[in-house]
Amino acid sequence: MLDKLATESRNEQTMHLDEMSIEERLTIMNAEDQKVPHVIQNQIPVIMQVVERVIASFQNGGRLIYIGAGTSGRLGVLDAAECVPTFGVSPDQVIGLIAGGERALIQAVEGAEDNKELAVKDLKALHLSAKDTVIGIAASGRTPYVVGGLDYAREVGAVTASISCNHDAVISRHADYPIEVEVGPEVLTGSTRLKAGTAQKLVLNMISTTSMIGVGKVYENLMVDVQPTNEKLEMRAKRMIAEATGVDSETAARYFASSNGHVKTAIVMILADVSYEEAVKRLERANGFVREAL
Repeated sequence: MLDKLATESRNEQTMHLDEMSIEERLTIMNAEDQKVPHVIQNQIPVIMQVVERVIASFQNGGRLIYIGAGTSGRLGVLDAAECVPTFGVSPDQVIGLIAGGERALIQAVEGAEDNKELAVKDLKALHLSAKDTVIGIAASGRTPYVVGGLDYAREVGAVTASISCNHDAVISRHADYPIEVEVGPEVLTGSTRLKAGTAQKLVLNMISTTSMIGVGKVYENLMVDVQPTNEKLEMRAKRMIAEATGVDSETAARYFASSNGHVKTAIVMILADVSYEEAVKRLERANGFVREAL
């Protein structure tokens, strides 16, 4: 079955990869990578549907859960982890599961990806419910761990989606919303951390970022729910306040302090000319959307 997958086939342009100069290898890798966004473009209608379902999950108190193995699993965990500081969400709202657990993030856990029941166990540990959206990620589109997770999610009544890099992928048949980004043979045969990995990362970026916008985590094009947990992020928070309101940096810093370091509240305080307490109330009534709070 593997020899029929685009992700496992040989790239005719790189049959002499070992004989190429460094510049030639880099040039052809770059050329192959440029194909990825064009393939993703064809999948936007399905990605849009997935985003709509994720937003609905968030609004109903549900979660977004990624499930994958190897590179695919690591990319899901990465995207989930980055949602916390970027959008100020709880680590429990966007979750990444990888076959083999945390140890698999840094080294291969043999056999884990072939275990369907392991995925069921991992999802049960999260108390998966019908409110959640589960996205299975597998470049090959056939990973048993992902298939098992998607099947269990459907049993529970959760929304399911899949991201694969082959047409008519196995996991597509186990998901409500299958996303198939077939980017073709890799420069290095079967090394799906290359184009396939890039494609998965881009799609995950699209899903999580657009979903967060849909629940009020963005004002204009600013990540106004960023958590200022270090000096760089605190500086970014103050700059966002200034850019969103037009005040100078000193005024932005003053409002940052008086809003208890909450960018959204500071913006509403300035633009609506209201107290901290009133800004907080407005944001609560607006479900966190700055424009509605104004």
